[in-house]
Amino acid sequence: MNSRHPHESDGRRAIVVVASSAGGVEGLRTLLGGLDAGLPASVLVAQHLRRSRETRIVPILSPCTGLHVKLAEGGERPSAGSVYIAPPDHHLCVETDGMLSLSKEDPVNYARPAADPLFESASQVYGPLIIACVLTGSDGDGARGVEVVKSRGGIVIVEDPATAAFQGMPKSAIETGQVDFVRPAEGIAPLIRQLLHPDPARSS
Repeated sequence: MNSRHPHESDGRRAIVVVASSAGGVEGLRTLLGGLDAGLPASVLVAQHLRRSRETRIVPILSPCTGLHVKLAEGGERPSAGSVYIAPPDHHLCVETDGMLSLSKEDPVNYARPAADPLFESASQVYGPLIIACVLTGSDGDGARGVEVVKSRGGIVIVEDPATAAFQGMPKSAIETGQVDFVRPAEGIAPLIRQLLHPDPARSS
């Protein structure tokens, strides 16, 4: 088991990036429901959303978590204890100065928002302070981003395909060979808490 853990460095706090697609809203409810307002990290989410209508994902997710949930806006700086969700039809990225940006560049893996632009841009800024999570989904979005996260020293957690509503995204991530942990959905939040609040007696 990987014993590394993110920590605060040069004024930067750890960041959690999450990718999900089909079945992802329920997966996000489970994940975010296990995290509270004291989380010493911000959470950025790329959930594949229909662009043809206004999303209700914020009021759906907010009641299940102590974290502050909102749609991401370009030009804001993510803060600990908050969840920033990519709005429909926009990629969510992190700029080199740590600010969030929204893009209508071409879909990636047929999706916009997509996981790969988020994972890749965030890993360039946060390096080993990033925890990337791939949840349920029916395609391969996030696999390339997982490889970039690992190349920058980050940690990758993937939902166990055996318990995921749709196995495509978790399986594609695992097939990269760059995954640190595979957990059922309900086991991901406790692992994130452990990684962000390590037991000093067990750290190395």
